[in-house]
Amino acid sequence: MSEGLRERKKRQTKQRISDVATGLFLEHGFVTVTIAEIAEAADVSVNTVYNYFPAKEDLFLDRGEAVVDRLSGYVRGRRAGESAAAAVLRELRADVEGLSPGIGLFPGWADFMKVITEAHALRSRLWEIQQEALAHLTRTLAEDTGAAEGDPMPGLIAGQLSWLHGTLMAWIGDEMSKRREPAEVSREALVLLDEMEELLGEKVLNYAVRAAG
Repeated sequence: MSEGLRERKKRQTKQRISDVATGLFLEHGFVTVTIAEIAEAADVSVNTVYNYFPAKEDLFLDRGEAVVDRLSGYVRGRRAGESAAAAVLRELRADVEGLSPGIGLFPGWADFMKVITEAHALRSRLWEIQQEALAHLTRTLAEDTGAAEGDPMPGLIAGQLSWLHGTLMAWIGDEMSKRREPAEVSREALVLLDEMEELLGEKVLNYAVRAAG
């Protein structure tokens, strides 16, 4: 269904507030910028900001929901004959090769990470997002494989796939913080993914293979 006028305006307002806030955070730092300053710059009320973003951290990490569902989405979208790990590896390689901003392969990533490293609240929220993503992936694997209640395998596999994603993101973040060229970092990240895949055991690589047909 097409997006209605009201929904489109709400989405545009939310995006404008987020963009304005991100610009202020990048220029002045997360701690020093207030919600009132963001509201004034975005030409909305303070209450409007809170209606869209319950916490200040959400203004900067506004794609948290997408990050929480990223690995689960890769698993849900795996191809016939493809395991959960194979799908995640395929998608991560595609992101790296495509220089996806979602994994930090863009020139402004160093400035983005600087804001996070200088704000304890943002680091804490980022950790919470990572834990939410792990729990969500565990549930996705359990539901998809029909695992019995108490079966540890969905959680163990989710931990390995989260390690893949988290290690890749951390490595890219470190390298991009040195203000290196995204294409150069991309080439090395592909090698890193190959090395990490070699460390995965057969149980991980062959878990949750999607049946053909």
